[in-house]
Amino acid sequence: MLLWFVVLYLMVSVGIGLFAATRVHNARDFAIAGRRLPLPVVTATVFATWFGAEAVFGVSATFVQEGLGGVVADPFGSAMCLIIAGVLFSRYLYKLNIITLGDFYRMRYNRTVEVITTVCIVLSYLGWVAAQIKALGLIFFVVTDGAVSQEAGMILGAAIVLSYTIFGGMFSVAILDFVQMTVSMGGLLFIAWTVSGKVGGGATAVVSHAAAAGKLDFFPAPDPWLWLTFIGTWMTMMLGSIPQQDVFQRITSAKSANIALWGSVAGASIYFCFTFVPMFIAYSATLIDPELFSELLKTDSQLVLPTLVLQHTPILAQVLFFGAVLSAIMSCSSATLLAPSVSFAENVVKGFYPNMNDRQFLRVMRLCLVGFTCMVLVFALRSTATIFEMVENAYKVTLAGAFVPLIAGIFWRKATTQGALAATLGGLISWVLIEVLIGEASLVPPQLIGLGVSILGMVGGSLLPQWVGHHAPGHDPHEFLHHRAAAQTHHAEPEHRH
Repeated sequence: MLLWFVVLYLMVSVGIGLFAATRVHNARDFAIAGRRLPLPVVTATVFATWFGAEAVFGVSATFVQEGLGGVVADPFGSAMCLIIAGVLFSRYLYKLNIITLGDFYRMRYNRTVEVITTVCIVLSYLGWVAAQIKALGLIFFVVTDGAVSQEAGMILGAAIVLSYTIFGGMFSVAILDFVQMTVSMGGLLFIAWTVSGKVGGGATAVVSHAAAAGKLDFFPAPDPWLWLTFIGTWMTMMLGSIPQQDVFQRITSAKSANIALWGSVAGASIYFCFTFVPMFIAYSATLIDPELFSELLKTDSQLVLPTLVLQHTPILAQVLFFGAVLSAIMSCSSATLLAPSVSFAENVVKGFYPNMNDRQFLRVMRLCLVGFTCMVLVFALRSTATIFEMVENAYKVTLAGAFVPLIAGIFWRKATTQGALAATLGGLISWVLIEVLIGEASLVPPQLIGLGVSILGMVGGSLLPQWVGHHAPGHDPHEFLHHRAAAQTHHAEPEHRH
């Protein structure tokens, strides 16, 4: 019954995604849903930005092992990222009428900065999307009782998500996010209620036990090096995730800047609160059957939740749980497959073929989507990292290479192309060198060193005599960019690319 329910659920999801594809008429519809999404849908799709494999399996397993201090990146850093990004994108970038973050880098700096930052953004998605594909493989392995291997499950999961995303784009993502948010929240709340009834004393006993075991201690011991690691982990997710195309797409698909702002704040708030539900369920497992789950924590902590549900809950709870998990992972993985594909098509490929018409550009986006899905699948099949580690490591590259040029481009009118190039290249090179040569032995997290070098590069490169041509935005870069956006909207032909 459980297996057939999973099959039925997948068929319905694909059907909804393909139905949404009937609303895709051009590349803009495919990339940002034509900027027509209302507040409830924006809220749901922002919530789904992070509520995927890492929230259900990764964060919950890490909490059981390390407590709140171990999950500082997610949900604490990720929720703050969505709020900050909502403010930045709705107030400063929404009026530019662009479809990717790479467009901003080109308008504010030049084509070279656009390509380098876009490559950074695309590469950062490898680990993130691979985590979702790995989780789909885990689900198929569990519900078929091992008949479908995790590797075969990854291939099957990637094919299913690709099947509706390639036709419906952001419309399919948004509509499925809205449906799947309801399913995942309802299913996981029911599981939490069922599981708490199996623990003597209910939810209060679970929380009290976690507090007594030190699992609710958030801040590290008063050691400067521990604090540096703590801050580095927090900032990697909070700041490194801001220059991300899927976050940008979800927020700027809104009907208005006001909806973009409040949708991101509401989605982030719901996400932060709801991520504690899988943590609660996973910790309850260690109290229900300590011997079994202690052994699982040593071998594969990601199996704690599905094993608990399969062995200690009725069939209805199992159906709701796997429906909820599939909802969360599919809604997350579809958008994170779409985002880098759109970015690469718009900010790399289109620069070499600027005279493409809209139909040709839409075809290029879809081809990039297929290519990136294949890359992610290979990465997921070969990687030995856990789901949480994949997600946590994904945004180091954007923190070091793309964050500073974005923030400086918005807020600092003296920022120049030379400064952006120095920030991007300096941050990336220093981060890679520290990561490769020193690695975990580094007292300061390598990505924080990359961020520091990136800031110095932006300031120094912008204030030193200019050797690289740069835009002169006058007294207010926002007026300059908005003037460019208005001109771009007024003319039918594509904006001139530098």
